Amino acid sequence: MHKVSHSLLRRLRMLALVAVCLPGFSLAGAFEDFFKAAKIDNVDEIRSLLKRGLDPNLVDEERGDTGLIIAVREGSMRVFDALVNAPDIELDIGARNGDTALMIAAYKGNRAAVETLLAKGAAVRRPGWTPLHYAAASGHNDIARMLIDKGAILNAPSPNYTTPLMMAAGEGHIMTVKLLLDSGAELTLRNEHGLSALDFAARNGHQDIVEGLTYRLKRAGKL
Repeated sequence: MHKVSHSLLRRLRMLALVAVCLPGFSLAGAFEDFFKAAKIDNVDEIRSLLKRGLDPNLVDEERGDTGLIIAVREGSMRVFDALVNAPDIELDIGARNGDTALMIAAYKGNRAAVETLLAKGAAVRRPGWTPLHYAAASGHNDIARMLIDKGAILNAPSPNYTTPLMMAAGEGHIMTVKLLLDSGAELTLRNEHGLSALDFAARNGHQDIVEGLTYRLKRAGKL
């Protein structure tokens, strides 16, 4: 017999409670209304649904996104504020691809969302891809700094051992590369394909980063 997670049990109990207490409450319609409202920043609809007992941690069938993830992705900040402050909200639920609300906020450069999520305790450290990978890939230095200050692992390995530094180098974000190196990121690491941050930069034609990383490697006696 498969074990059912505590989170899933809680959601099932919540839905059962809604069905008993609010017999006129259409679960199918409520699901659809909830995710549509999250996409278009209809905070009044979200508040109405939450007041009527809908679980703020519902997950959509298509991508496994929560309403909070959708709100961050779509820039629906009024809905984001309503959901992130909901009493039972779970900040670190991941979509099927592993994305969390904090990871999406970091990639999108949504400083306000990142600050709020961090203040409420969203996880900075996690297995696999991390918020720092996403901030590095998009070159959002202010957010990368916030994550580092909150204890992000500088050399966090993705499932294929790609680090945030490799992401920043590959995308051509020279100032993010500098920030990560100055914060202590390791330059000589390689992913499972044998590629280093220098290789990432060279493969994508970012000559300024190639020159900077080559200089650092030579200065450290590693090249």
